[in-house]
Amino acid sequence: MSLPRQLRDKSDFDQLPNEVPVSANIADAQEKSGFTSYYVFVIEVKTKGGGRYLIFRRYRQFYALHSKLEERYGAENKSNTFAFTLPVLPGKVYVGAKKEIAESRIPILNIYMKKLLCLPSWVLMDEDLRLFFYQSDFDCEQVPKGLRRLRPRTRRVKSIVSQAPGFDRMAAPRAEALFDFLGTSTLELNFKKGDLIYLLSRINKDWLEGTVHNATGIFPCAFVKIIQDLPPEEGTINWLRCYYQDDTVSSIRDISVEEDLSSTPLFKDLMALMRREFDRDDIVLNYRDSEGDLIRLVSDQDVELMVSQGRRRPSEKHFFPWKLHITHQDDLSVYNTRPGGGISQALAMKGR
Repeated sequence: MSLPRQLRDKSDFDQLPNEVPVSANIADAQEKSGFTSYYVFVIEVKTKGGGRYLIFRRYRQFYALHSKLEERYGAENKSNTFAFTLPVLPGKVYVGAKKEIAESRIPILNIYMKKLLCLPSWVLMDEDLRLFFYQSDFDCEQVPKGLRRLRPRTRRVKSIVSQAPGFDRMAAPRAEALFDFLGTSTLELNFKKGDLIYLLSRINKDWLEGTVHNATGIFPCAFVKIIQDLPPEEGTINWLRCYYQDDTVSSIRDISVEEDLSSTPLFKDLMALMRREFDRDDIVLNYRDSEGDLIRLVSDQDVELMVSQGRRRPSEKHFFPWKLHITHQDDLSVYNTRPGGGISQALAMKGR
């Protein structure tokens, strides 16, 4: 039984908000280079109101959601009168190639999401579940490298060709059709050879979105010749600013990180990334506290404190709000050694 039918039988489908997700399907899995190399699942979500969008989720986000739902609604929760059996989530895999692991999880995760979204309506209203399927600002900034398991979708918009006096046809992104193209669905744009198509967006490397004859849709890049290309998209990679210093060198390096600016890395991942970037093993990581003193990072708790303090400060666009200071592990001169505990703190750090 489909979800809409199931919910109508319970007389509550019409009461659900239009933005509630009712189906989700993984369109692809792609590799990212964040604080560590990982794979992310590109998921197409459909809502009750007919909305359709892409979200990007890692396996650990599936795992975190499932853990919260299990704690809240799981069959073992005897205190909850609404407890039930949740769908099975594929377990963690600790050994193997990341790409093969990600690919093997796709069909299982699709089944998991299908069963999850067929649960009673009050589960669909759960805050954590809705946040998981919500399209965040980070999701909006991402550009899928490919959608192997899904034909690209397009939004419905009015024609870009405006009758306003200020519209400059010669400056607008546009392409000329090299061949006739007859779409196979209402999402695709039909055109004839020689048609001038005004471009709206680039879906991926193989598909464009455009408008012609007051119709809007997507079409293959190979069928057109670009006359005026779309402006380059703003990069979706975020940056981590690092200050490196030793006895002879002091420099600033901005490191690209494909992670949400709100994410908090693990200490071991952050350390491994810095050792790769600076090609040194004898370094330590630090941050500046509110008084301007360097504080050495030695644990996940230290990283969480650094991130928490960094979020209170203004930062540049696409830059993490916290910054790292990289120093030599035996250099204690960089720390505050004022009387009153500073020097003992530095020596304690060396012992750690």
